[in-house]
Amino acid sequence: MSDITPLGEFLRARREALKPHDVGLPEHGRRRVPGLRREEVAMLAGVSSDYYMRLEQGRESSPSPQVIHAIADALHLDDEAADHLRRLTKAPQEHRTLPPGHDKVNTQLLQLLDSWPDTPAFVVGPALDILAHNALAAALHSGFQRFDNLARMIFVDPAGRDFYQDWDKAARSCVAEIRAAYGHDPNSPRIIEVVRTLSVKSPEFTNMWARHHVKGKTRQTKNLKHAQAGDLQIQFSAFTVNEAPHQQLVVYQAEPASPTAAAFAELRSRSDNHQGKQEQPEAEWITDPHIL
Repeated sequence: MSDITPLGEFLRARREALKPHDVGLPEHGRRRVPGLRREEVAMLAGVSSDYYMRLEQGRESSPSPQVIHAIADALHLDDEAADHLRRLTKAPQEHRTLPPGHDKVNTQLLQLLDSWPDTPAFVVGPALDILAHNALAAALHSGFQRFDNLARMIFVDPAGRDFYQDWDKAARSCVAEIRAAYGHDPNSPRIIEVVRTLSVKSPEFTNMWARHHVKGKTRQTKNLKHAQAGDLQIQFSAFTVNEAPHQQLVVYQAEPASPTAAAFAELRSRSDNHQGKQEQPEAEWITDPHIL
């Protein structure tokens, strides 16, 4: 009996998400399967139905680059999803393995976070653990039980539903980002732990994870709601850290002279007053991210 592989799961999920009219095929009568049939994807990709079936069932795991490209086109995958598909066909030894201490943030980056007192900024790892943050980022997320892992905060923490005004969009983005990280390192203990825990605690996460959508962090607008500062409209940007490409620097910016900029200034003032004369750096490095 064959074992379904991550490659097979991805192909099946993306096949089932498409309708015949999405790919220019006629749709006659009642269909017994969701989305496209295997033989329809095989036809569109120019491979045999038997070969495509073996891919989905885990009996074939090394398609040629030409076949990967053809299947990506047949499934209407965008560039990120097509790259994810290519990564899933790699041998285990070809995948990225994070080195010991991969969750450490270098001193220069910590200093950079501290140098932006008016801008919330933080560093996340592949499983969306918060590895470091500055004081304003902590103040912005003060309504959460912990500022420790974005996935936990969105799906499990009660504050997530109010903080993210478009919660569904934030949740989908979160899952797609973890799925992208999983493609780079499918054996990551931390990613596996986060996925398993959220799958138990959140049916919504389970449903979104099964869709196999892939999307890295990109520049976009986010609408947030802080309990004290009110509605916030921020520009979200993410930057890869060259010496630690598995880490990302996330920066929230407000339009100059906007209500959000004024709210950031108020949050900073409250944060400064709260800290008083504490002898602590604004940026905190979390050495042992909380178990979800």
